[in-house]
Amino acid sequence: MFVQISKEEYLKEISKKAWYQTNNIIWTLIFLYPIFSIVDFIYGNNIWLQFLIVRIITVLVILGLYSLFQTRKYNYRFLLHASFFLLSLTSAILCNIVSVQQLEIYYLIYAAIILFFNLQVFWEPINSVIQTLVAILLLAIFYNIFNEYPLDLVINNGGSIFFIIAFISCLIPSSRFKVIAREVRSQILIEKSNDQLKEQNKDINEKNNIIDRQYEQLRKLDDQKNSFINIAGHDLKNIVGQIIMSNNMLKEEDYRLSADQKEYSDFITEASEKMQYLLNKLMDVKEIESPEMKFNMEIFDINAEVIHVFKGLQETAQMKNIHLVDNILKLPLNVKLDKVFAGQVFQNLLSNAIKFSQTNNNIKVVTGLQRQKFVFEIIDEGVAIGQEELDMMFNKLKTLNDASGSVESRLGLGLSIAKLMTKELGGELIYRSDDNGNYFRVEFYVIN
Repeated sequence: MFVQISKEEYLKEISKKAWYQTNNIIWTLIFLYPIFSIVDFIYGNNIWLQFLIVRIITVLVILGLYSLFQTRKYNYRFLLHASFFLLSLTSAILCNIVSVQQLEIYYLIYAAIILFFNLQVFWEPINSVIQTLVAILLLAIFYNIFNEYPLDLVINNGGSIFFIIAFISCLIPSSRFKVIAREVRSQILIEKSNDQLKEQNKDINEKNNIIDRQYEQLRKLDDQKNSFINIAGHDLKNIVGQIIMSNNMLKEEDYRLSADQKEYSDFITEASEKMQYLLNKLMDVKEIESPEMKFNMEIFDINAEVIHVFKGLQETAQMKNIHLVDNILKLPLNVKLDKVFAGQVFQNLLSNAIKFSQTNNNIKVVTGLQRQKFVFEIIDEGVAIGQEELDMMFNKLKTLNDASGSVESRLGLGLSIAKLMTKELGGELIYRSDDNGNYFRVEFYVIN
């Protein structure tokens, strides 16, 4: 967070601080300066009344100047110079008309006034130097007019103390001016930083409110999703149960079925069992939302599972005049995986390859053993889908627009699920699409 201070802002705050100090000086003088008449009454009994009037007039003139400068927004320095000059004028006259016995007390009072002024004033130190020189000049002028004492007598009776205090006090405004200027700058920085923090806090609160509203919407959508899964899952389980029950009724009279019908019945049984397994996973909402899905790991011959998937999709391929080429290894290769989900990976890849292929295309299904890994490959020699579209299908679960109306709708859902399941089962899925066609490869570790 970077805070900048403009020159206008700085001068405005400096002016406020200067007027604050000026107010303190002026009002202190207005209330205290007439009280010095008590000293006049004690040490200058013959002139105290006249100087009481002079002090009151001086205070009234200072008050008038103060009101004028406040109203007209004049520079505070001129007010201080005028006030200081009036005080110096009356003090210099007093120091030169009293008797030699009272010189010291009046020089000390004059020095105290200059010291008070320099301790409180907020201006550049050159102004204090000017006022001190003016004070000395007034003393010299009135000494020549009124005083009959030799100069050394004046210096020995308070004059030397006055000069020392007057000149030393001129050093105070320099340090005071620098300190107060730093304080003003720091104060502006703090105030502007606080304003920025308030704005940022306001923005954060607004964003938090938006996030809270979006979270509430997501929570409602999540509740709706869970409710839909439960309803759809229960309905699907009832349908699958009816299929299984009907298929079991057929098997009870298998003596009336042909060999092909028995084989189809076995396919229905196996497909129904897989569907039941997947539905049970779907119904377990907590498991779906957990970081890791739980699998039913078992040891089985993965080549046999690929052959089963291959045979199950042969009729679908024949309906589109697509030739499935069987290059499946006939030797058993045992793996430890979730059999249903592994079969679903092969099913999704091969069914999507059939879906994307055109009439009279060849699709090779190849399995093998390479570096202690089972390898499942699908080689599509038809029109390439395109690497960019394949990336979308595998990664974004997104429906792709077809370039031609004759090509089937391409859904990335099956391929995305295949990629996810392969990764969760500890395998690797590779794919590419180029001028030679489309290529899919799945690898799983085998058991030694």
